[in-house]
Amino acid sequence: MSMTVVVTRNVSGRVRGFLASVMVEIAPGVYSAPRISPAVRDRVWKVLVDWFPSEPGAAIVMVWQEREMPGGQAVRVLGSPPIDLVEVDGLILGRRALRGVESNSSKKSATDL
Repeated sequence: MSMTVVVTRNVSGRVRGFLASVMVEIAPGVYSAPRISPAVRDRVWKVLVDWFPSEPGAAIVMVWQEREMPGGQAVRVLGSPPIDLVEVDGLILGRRALRGVESNSSKKSATDL
């Protein structure tokens, strides 16, 4: 058993109520369970997966300790998180796209004008 955390964005009251029934809501949209078995965690995730198609614009991220995984934690995601999760040298890192930065291929030089 390990600490499990679920972070939600733009979910319905039904999802919030379900998560609050099995975990503690420690901040708006952030749920925690200090000792949840893998079987219970999988059942919670199955419910979230089943309900997710009726949650337009929502996102759900679940994380827990998993010693065999890079970075020592496992991550499950439904929807579009604001970051990309990538593995770098055995760690899970969050990568955000740069905004307002043009690529080199789209820039014109003074001689192109």
